[in-house]
Amino acid sequence: MKPSNKTTSSKRRRILQFAVGITFVHGARKQILASAQAAPSAALARVRPGDPGWPSETQWNELSQQVGDALVKVQSPLVACLNSPDRDDCRQLFKDLKNPYFLGDEVGLTQSLGWVDAWTSMPSVYAVAARNTNDVVAAVNFARRNNLRLVVKGGGHSYQGTSNAPDSLLVWTRKMNDISLQEAFVGKGCEGHASPVRAVTVGAGALWAHVYDAVTTQAGGYVQGGGCMTVGVAGLIQSGGFGSFSKAYGLAAGSLLEAEVVTADGVVRIANACTNPDLFWGLKGGGGGSLGVVTRLTLRVHELPETFGAVNMTIKATSALTFRRLIGVMIDFYQQNLLNPHWGEQITLRHDNVLKISMVFQGLSRSEAQVVWQPFMDTVARTPDDFKVEFSPLKIVAVSARSYWAPTMFKKLLGFVSTDDRPGAPKGNVFWPGDRWDAGHVLHGYESAWLPVTLLQNDQRQTLADALFAASRHWEVSLHLNKGLAGAPAEAIAAARDTAMNPAVLDAFALLICQAAEPPAYPGIQGHEPDIALAHRNVQAIGRAMAEVRKLVPGAGSYVAESNFFNAEWQRSFWGSNYSRLLAVKNQYDPDGLFFVHHGVGSERWSADGFTRFV
Repeated sequence: MKPSNKTTSSKRRRILQFAVGITFVHGARKQILASAQAAPSAALARVRPGDPGWPSETQWNELSQQVGDALVKVQSPLVACLNSPDRDDCRQLFKDLKNPYFLGDEVGLTQSLGWVDAWTSMPSVYAVAARNTNDVVAAVNFARRNNLRLVVKGGGHSYQGTSNAPDSLLVWTRKMNDISLQEAFVGKGCEGHASPVRAVTVGAGALWAHVYDAVTTQAGGYVQGGGCMTVGVAGLIQSGGFGSFSKAYGLAAGSLLEAEVVTADGVVRIANACTNPDLFWGLKGGGGGSLGVVTRLTLRVHELPETFGAVNMTIKATSALTFRRLIGVMIDFYQQNLLNPHWGEQITLRHDNVLKISMVFQGLSRSEAQVVWQPFMDTVARTPDDFKVEFSPLKIVAVSARSYWAPTMFKKLLGFVSTDDRPGAPKGNVFWPGDRWDAGHVLHGYESAWLPVTLLQNDQRQTLADALFAASRHWEVSLHLNKGLAGAPAEAIAAARDTAMNPAVLDAFALLICQAAEPPAYPGIQGHEPDIALAHRNVQAIGRAMAEVRKLVPGAGSYVAESNFFNAEWQRSFWGSNYSRLLAVKNQYDPDGLFFVHHGVGSERWSADGFTRFV
């Protein structure tokens, strides 16, 4: 879209038209699907500002009296750039948008700014910046009684746009970030049925960087969380949750011991294996924002290994033919040496014939890791005319596991860790440099697929390598080898089996991802608008790449947190055979559908914007 040079109001109107247009097209498609499934009853419509049922100023004041300063009128900082995109403060804003902590601290922003043709980050009308569970209860009751669209945001990391919605009331849990360790935790109602375990209890708004600091750096334990340090704890757990070392410790949801959650009736419930076990199961991978507002979580603390480490190298093949062979060598090597609890993270295949290895390990010394990788490096070195290895003295590194997430001066100087650069920012606000790309970006397309471990059998590996090569001709392909539990310990797989995640994860060796995005952009801001034409070209290329993958794995499931916004078969793709059970939990705890997110449990009953119920 070309920017308007009229008034601020006209620019605001264009942004609203952009969002409404998306809603109309996608909503119409969902209405057709819904009507095909069942004849709609009388539609239930939530209220918007200006509607007769929208709460009066008096009613909002009553909510304010209940929650005090926690009730805030929301405005996106981006509004200031609509009329004056060349001002210094606007330039500074677009620099700040690359800081994930800045994004997380702004009630009117989300970690991604949108997805072309899907959604644009839009602020709620009001937010309850909850400081405690009582604030959440007040917000939930107010939304239910006044028929409001309710949104929940913690860390704000949602590629699907589920942590924002215009014309809504937001429950923002970011300030609920207390962290406390317990040496002998037993869940409520489990006394006499479960042995005490070491655990950490965290508020729903806590970020993984701060949890790792408390549990690992300070206390010498390990908690299975996310690879990205600025992701919110509650959102990750409810999505299932993978971290760099999930091949050893399983899903983050698999380590959940207990959750406190406010359900749609405004009741504060404890959910664990002994109390409300069906709700507990649904919270473990059933998707954030669908079953209630999680306010507190207690997670198992595992024993910390001696070392964590990383392997980084880039290999450039001199031709497409040699790149095809290199992929086969890598797949063989992975199956024989890396399909075990020691290894995780990514191998990326680029369409310029580059193979990039960005892997991590746990429980091995640097010398032990070198022994593991030596056969692969020897194979590559034998044909120097075919493969060029990028030299790095830090190709294989290992550190004390306790210092892995600590922002030491050594890691800062070498660029291994980045810090929140705002004046006065807490020292614990750290993140991996690679995660800066996600901050404020606008997605063009995103696809994922579980790859079953059967593809690594002797008679299947070459077929897999050929399919990956064919896909890489169209777009970059990443194998997230920690996001698949094949090769994990039996106890980690058993814990994952007792979650709502698609059972396909149990037998997958990797999650394959194809994605494209651009740096921070926003419709209506001159000089900073999304590149629509580029986005469409990229989506087509991703589609061609994934078509090659689906020849090999037709009907492959995908990960709810990293998936295609437009996936028409999302119920099967995200949850497989678990969806019917999840829907039953939804019906029990939220029968009227107060909690709605795009492609969340029960969302097929609603219009795409969550304002009109059809069934």
